[in-house]
Amino acid sequence: MTTKAVVCREPGKPWEVTELELDPPKANEVRIKIYAAGLCHSDDHIQKGDAPMRMPVVGGHEGAGVIDAVGPGVTRVEIGDHVVASFIPVCGRCRYCSSGRQNLCDDGKNAGIGVLQDGTFRFHKDGEDYGGLCVLGTFTRYSVVSESSVIKIAKDIPFEVACLVGCGVPTGWGSAVRAAGVRAGQTVVIFGAGGVGSNAVQGAAMAGAERVVVVDPVGFKREMAPTFGATHTFATAEEAFEFVRGVTWGELADHAIITVGVLNDEVIHDAINIVGKSGQVTITAVGPGMIKENPGPLIGFQRRIQGNIYGACNPLTDVPRLLSMYKSGKLKLDELVTRTYTLDQVNEGYQDMLDGKNIRGVVLIDHE
Repeated sequence: MTTKAVVCREPGKPWEVTELELDPPKANEVRIKIYAAGLCHSDDHIQKGDAPMRMPVVGGHEGAGVIDAVGPGVTRVEIGDHVVASFIPVCGRCRYCSSGRQNLCDDGKNAGIGVLQDGTFRFHKDGEDYGGLCVLGTFTRYSVVSESSVIKIAKDIPFEVACLVGCGVPTGWGSAVRAAGVRAGQTVVIFGAGGVGSNAVQGAAMAGAERVVVVDPVGFKREMAPTFGATHTFATAEEAFEFVRGVTWGELADHAIITVGVLNDEVIHDAINIVGKSGQVTITAVGPGMIKENPGPLIGFQRRIQGNIYGACNPLTDVPRLLSMYKSGKLKLDELVTRTYTLDQVNEGYQDMLDGKNIRGVVLIDHE
């Protein structure tokens, strides 16, 4: 079959709408009819060339839709199921899956290539193979993926919010709850309040943090932050530091979580500087930032620096859990969606993101 898709042919070139040939699913693969896809900053990093990726590639790694076809041997889902696409597949068999660390599944090894587990591609045009970003490619009407990359969800969940639980929501929420391990009564500082950062705010608030402090230069994001549980907001790290030092009597923060759009040296330094003794800096960002610190303050204060992917969440259990909290009114997902776009407007959507206009933009995919 053919499918309308948004692709990047080489780093630095705009996203391009085209028609691709799509192979049917092979063994242990499924075809998703995609209805919504999130505009995550990671895709922009790929398009800009900040992060390596085999080209050409179908963009998008946040998606939700309906299983349209299944290959031989598929047991996780069946035709007609509503699903969220997980940017980290979960095989359930490797060392990491079997020890409760599904976010580190070995099947995630092809994320930067976009090739399926058998080493072949499903998207093609004029004899050329197109990968799917994170072995998904959700900026398209249809995509063929491994059954390990889909999670069944309830049919009453709107696709435009369900798609966000494939990446941005668990990555942010888990950064606070899982990777940082925020506890009741603590002080947490979150650098960057976009699609991931807003969910880190929700996670810290739900974990019982006494103070959830947001640092973001964009006024719109600071205005939105209290919606998700922020107790205080500041435009600069300097303002936040003075506040935190004052309210903690000089002890400083228990946690700093970095969820900025582009990781840089300065924000790493600011995050390390704002945590006190036994404090942890959790890095959930992509970019050229380097850790250039004298080890003395790290050693003397016993500070920790923790990297994480997918918020250290377990997709098969945490995605349904997050959606259950959404249905019960405890997790805000509708409020994350600032604007919606068509497949033809992906470049516009990313420009709005870069201009600070969106918490999260979502592509609604037309099947007429």
